[in-house]
Amino acid sequence: MSASPPLRQYDEKVGLPFDPLRLCVFTTIALLTCVFGPIALLVFAIVAIRGYDRARRAGLTRSRCKLGDTRVVLAYLIGVAVLAVAATPLWVWGWATVIRSMLGG
Repeated sequence: MSASPPLRQYDEKVGLPFDPLRLCVFTTIALLTCVFGPIALLVFAIVAIRGYDRARRAGLTRSRCKLGDTRVVLAYLIGVAVLAVAATPLWVWGWATVIRSMLGG
């Protein structure tokens, strides 16, 4: 069994190039959101709420997020979670309609 090559290889003559890993991550998140709709949005929002709540309890008052104040960030994330919950029945209905029409029903 051969060992796999190390990650992030580059030409040493050129130097360390920009690694667009974040773009791959953003694309994966967008794909998950397209497939799973508001359920994915709700999951990501809950994970973020838990993370920001934990950070706030540990003393973080300002975030690198563009919203700045962690209370504002938490309010935003809670609002997104509420909208995701409200949108889920419509999303389920939409998929049910598409599947029903594909099955000829």
